[in-house]
Amino acid sequence: MVVSWLMQDGWQVFLPVLDHGHQTDILISDGPNYFRVQVKTVCTKGENQVVRNQWKDSNIDCVVYFARDSNWGFIAPTFLGNNRPINHKSHVKFKQGRKEFLKAFHKIEVKP
Repeated sequence: MVVSWLMQDGWQVFLPVLDHGHQTDILISDGPNYFRVQVKTVCTKGENQVVRNQWKDSNIDCVVYFARDSNWGFIAPTFLGNNRPINHKSHVKFKQGRKEFLKAFHKIEVKP
């Protein structure tokens, strides 16, 4: 879904053939800039659950979290700590759907 939504928004989307050690699910580009995106599914425990930072030493720019068995998700820029609430103030919530996802995606502060 994320690949389709980003392509419909005009992004160039690349899927790594091998993800061994690079921790990149999707590589996207707006032309001059490239961004690494990780996509994860979380158990539906509500918006107060804590997510673990599995990408501390990688070059991931943001993580898209989809709630399993629900219709919401969060987009999170990478962070330095070991964990963080999924509903942290720097994360942007979206309802699953192209329009809502893209609206949230464009709010994320990602530095090229």
